[in-house]
Amino acid sequence: MTFDRVKAFESLRQALTTTTLLLIPDFKLPCKLYIDASGDRLGAPLNQVQIIDDKPVEGPICFISRQIKTTEARYGESQMECLFLVRALEKLTYFLEGCCFEVITDFTTVK
Repeated sequence: MTFDRVKAFESLRQALTTTTLLLIPDFKLPCKLYIDASGDRLGAPLNQVQIIDDKPVEGPICFISRQIKTTEARYGESQMECLFLVRALEKLTYFLEGCCFEVITDFTTVK
């Protein structure tokens, strides 16, 4: 195995064996809402950059996800991303209301 492959494997093993800790939200700081619709699942982690041990660390505040419903399976990719953006905003109103936040998606037409 090459050095790059060993490094990638070690990084993957570290990610799989490390517990993800949720950050306590600081409502004075901006958030990042990542939206992703892929396959038959929808997911949206809400992250925030906080200073931990004098270093900026981006970590999750919460995660939401769900399976695509039968009727939604007919939607196009942009419709699916927009649908889940609306659903995520509804579910995360408590965290996002009155707070600056950025929506990040991998689908270019939604941007």
